Amino acid sequence: MARAGTFAAVDLGATSGRVIRAEVRAGGVDLQEVHRFANEPIEDGGTLRWQVIALWQEVLVGLRAAGADGVLDGIGIDSWAVDYGLLDSAGRLLADPVAYRDERTADVIEQVHTRISPEDLYAISGMQHLPFNTIYQLAAEQRGPLWDRAARALLLPDLLGYWLTGVQVSELTNASTTALLDQRSRTWSSQLLSAVGVPGDLLAPVVEPGTLLGHLTEEVQTSTGLGSVPVYTVGSHDTASAVLSVPAEREDFAYISSGTWSLVGVELTEPVLTEDSRTANFTNELGVDGTVRYLRNVMGLWVLSECQRTWADQGHPVELAELLAEAEALPARRTLLDVDHADFLPPGDMPARLRAHARAARQPEPTSPAEHARCIIDSLALAYRRAIDDAARLSGRQVAVVHVVGGGSQNSLLCQATADATGLPVLAGPVEGTALGNALVQARAAGVLSGDRTALRAVAARTADVRTYQPDRAEHTAWQTV
Repeated sequence: MARAGTFAAVDLGATSGRVIRAEVRAGGVDLQEVHRFANEPIEDGGTLRWQVIALWQEVLVGLRAAGADGVLDGIGIDSWAVDYGLLDSAGRLLADPVAYRDERTADVIEQVHTRISPEDLYAISGMQHLPFNTIYQLAAEQRGPLWDRAARALLLPDLLGYWLTGVQVSELTNASTTALLDQRSRTWSSQLLSAVGVPGDLLAPVVEPGTLLGHLTEEVQTSTGLGSVPVYTVGSHDTASAVLSVPAEREDFAYISSGTWSLVGVELTEPVLTEDSRTANFTNELGVDGTVRYLRNVMGLWVLSECQRTWADQGHPVELAELLAEAEALPARRTLLDVDHADFLPPGDMPARLRAHARAARQPEPTSPAEHARCIIDSLALAYRRAIDDAARLSGRQVAVVHVVGGGSQNSLLCQATADATGLPVLAGPVEGTALGNALVQARAAGVLSGDRTALRAVAARTADVRTYQPDRAEHTAWQTV
């Protein structure tokens, strides 16, 4: 009889978190959400911070629920990238981690670039320039009151893993997003650390996904009612786990990990560190099994969800399904904006910003919620097309199909617009791609599954409910004019 295992996948997003119980067999994975909770940063003395202690408590609640029906064979944690917690020499958290949407890095980026040029930074780290990259956050941290007391910085999944096991590491896929890792050696770059004034021992040793981190501490066992459950590192950057779950049977695919952010790119075995790649703002994030996630960050469905939040605050809430149905009835490509503009990054009145950008671009201003939604969907589809075209051109990888994983795979209007814009079939699903990829890495590490990422993807394919969107020829022709 084929071996089976039960794993808890802790998946923390920038707007919500969940704990999922995964029953894993070679024939597929059964995912059951056992706990979901909100996750929003709060203003604290003018700084935007994550409520990480509250997150920790919710994780414990979720683990308790995951183990309620039987023994767990493992636990793995993934989250968004770049943010970290500072610990003192006794391993105590000094403050809630600063959220990446905080604007504290604005005044230090140029200072960092006087120490290490953008060209040299990219040649070593391969990271797309984003104002919240960890290298800039740590530069800003040095101006604050905690720096002299900081003995260790742990990225969010590693921080929670430390609290579960007492072991401090830096998991590779998330470490690669910091712009402090050397792409070629896959270790911390002494040159980059020195350039930005970060002590070499501030960051924990780098380990691969699928490493046995340790077992639950006695305190956590008492709190959760669980036994000495092993904790494994996974693709702890949520995109790394999501990309592993792509049910691809061949290599000529592009992926869109679609949620709050959209991560759009191709999977490679070697980084692309050329100057053309840097100026195109592509990033080389490391993935499971020695892969490179060559991608561009696109602002994603954050823009739409922030519009919904604004309308609700103004007393006019709009349900997503209704909003998308009304948007689908509107003409396509009426207003196309650069959704990656920095104006769309912070929280705030997103509809007003969209209208202002439409005015500046001399395009029709959206007025109704449906017009705003159509503008966002079409603008995202255009951004996806450009990112896929650039990824193929810069990497030399041919693309024959686009896989969309994550929550955005349920957005049929966006999936069809993406197919029409790219002229490629879009395969949407799995929805819970991140949790699935998390569980697959754990299961392999525990000996329940075996093989390389192709074998793991075959299990994902037997698990996922995938919907195919074919491009409409007339629509694709119209998209080619923009």
